[in-house]
Amino acid sequence: MDLVPAQYAEASASTAVSAAVSAPAASAAGSGAGPCGLAPREQETLRHIAAGCTYAQTARHMGLSTHTVDAYLRRIRAKLGISSTAELTRLAISLGL
Repeated sequence: MDLVPAQYAEASASTAVSAAVSAPAASAAGSGAGPCGLAPREQETLRHIAAGCTYAQTARHMGLSTHTVDAYLRRIRAKLGISSTAELTRLAISLGL
């Protein structure tokens, strides 16, 4: 079965999100980290971005600089192997954030 590039990208994104949701966070045990090994502030940042807030709006809501919001999102993407905001949003929805 051959997939066209768009179908491949969608299947790949779906697999990455599924793996992130189901992967145990062994290193997060006892560290206060939540689903997928995300720290509470990373979860909060993800929740705001998934709700459609800009970096500036998220920063204002959380009392942070936009640079810190960007750092949190880079860290989330690195931890979960996610590259797009759409994938982040899909993850947030699947986690109930």
